[in-house]
Parts: sequence; C-alpha cells; structure tokens
Amino acid sequence: MGNFVITRATNGEHYFNLKADNSKVILTSQMYSSKAACFSGIESVRSNSSDDSRYERKQSVNNKQYFVLKASNGQIIGNSEMYSSKAGRENGIESVKKNGYNTKVVEEEPYF
Repeated sequence: MGNFVITRATNGEHYFNLKADNSKVILTSQMYSSKAACFSGIESVRSNSSDDSRYERKQSVNNKQYFVLKASNGQIIGNSEMYSSKAGRENGIESVKKNGYNTKVVEEEPYF
C-alpha cells in the first residue's frame, strides 16, 4: 500500500504527495496554509478518489496526458504527473483509486 507524504514548502505552506506501492508520486496536492488544512485535503482524497466522475482527464499543450482530482464542490484537490499516453493516465487514476482511500500518512523527514 502506498502513503500520503506531507511536506512543508520553503514558503511555509504545506502540501502532500500520494505515493503508490513503488514510492512513485501519483497525485500532488494544492498548497495549504497549515498542516491541519493539508490533513483536510487528504481526507478529501479519501472521500473522493473512488468516484470516477471526480477525475478530470486532460491533455497538455505538448500532448502529454494528466488528470485532476476534484472535490464534490469542484475544487481541485490534486494533480497527477504527466503521462505519455491515455492508457498511462488511466493507470494513474486506478492507482489513486486503489491507494487514496485507506492509506497511511507520513511526514517527510526532516519536517521543518
């Protein structure tokens, strides 16, 4: 099972990465002003990741595929990495569905 890794950015804001079993980042959150808000974002992933309608499938200007996970209110929770194919993007979505609902939270060390 993967995990959520909370990190504090150099500007003091917090974000998380959802990592798959192989430690590859499959979803990166938006920035949050506090660790508590970051935990709320993780809870939003847990409650929305199993619903396929919450994923917005997109293509970048250089034809790379990616997805955005949104909450029920339409707010962006996180973005995927870039994929070279639609099949890769779909595999990424399936990985978020698998790892997003019941995954432990860890804080990146050293957490400053």
